[in-house]
Amino acid sequence: MRLKAIAICFYIVLIYWISLHIPLLNSLFFPTLGAFSLLFISKPFPLNEMWRIAVGAAVASFIGSTFAQLSTSALSLLATLLIVIVLFHTFKWNAPPIMAIALIPFFAKPAHVWTAPLSVVIVLAGLLLTLYAVAQCEKLLKALPVFAGAKQGAKVESDSGL
Repeated sequence: MRLKAIAICFYIVLIYWISLHIPLLNSLFFPTLGAFSLLFISKPFPLNEMWRIAVGAAVASFIGSTFAQLSTSALSLLATLLIVIVLFHTFKWNAPPIMAIALIPFFAKPAHVWTAPLSVVIVLAGLLLTLYAVAQCEKLLKALPVFAGAKQGAKVESDSGL
C-alpha cells in the first residue's frame, strides 16, 4: 500500500475518534473528508491548489451554515446551491466535494453557525499538513541508500499527489 493512503486512513480514524469523544466537534467527521482525501492523492495538485480547494470548502461551508441557520427551507437550500455553483465556476474549484460540504449544515444541523466552517478548516488543514508531512518523509526515504537502489531497475509506483 502507498504511504499517503495509509497516512490518510490513520488521519481519518483520528478525526473520527476525536469527534466521538468531544460532542461539540461531532461535525468534524464527515464523509466528504474521504472524498477530499481520495481527490488529493489521486490527482497531482500543487500544494497551493490544494489550499485553494480547502479555502473553497470553508467558504462553501460558511455559506451553507449561514443559510441553514437563517432557515432550513427549500429556498435556503436553493440559494446555497446557486451561490456555491457560481463560486465554483468563478474560482475554478476543481473539487466536487465542495458542494457536499455546503450541504452538510442542512442535514447535520450544527448548534452554532461557526461549528461546521471551523470544523472544515481544521480537518482540511490537518489533511493537507498530513499529506505534506508524508511527501517530506518520502523525499527523505528516497535519499537513503537503502531505497535509492530500488530506483535503478525496479519499477516503483508512486503517489501522484504532492
